[in-house]
Amino acid sequence: MKISSGDRVRVPDGVLVRELDEEAVILNLDTETYHGLDGVGTRMWAVLTSSPTIAAALAVLEGEYDVDPEVLRRDVLNLVATLAEHRLVDVEAAG
Repeated sequence: MKISSGDRVRVPDGVLVRELDEEAVILNLDTETYHGLDGVGTRMWAVLTSSPTIAAALAVLEGEYDVDPEVLRRDVLNLVATLAEHRLVDVEAAG
């Protein structure tokens, strides 16, 4: 699956998220697949799932973290790819 910064990340039905002490666990009830996120991953998740596109999420995160934009972009796209592979998010073309 090719993921681009113009895509949108959506939480599918049947996926639950629980946050505890700045960390999160994401669970797909249908597949019983889960993934844990640390504090940074939890923030990425929150921004990705509330932004209209991955590019918009990157713009927000670039303002919050002191990191090279290309490193951030790579890390965010890797997170999205991992979550999509485990059916914890859907990636859709925005627009």
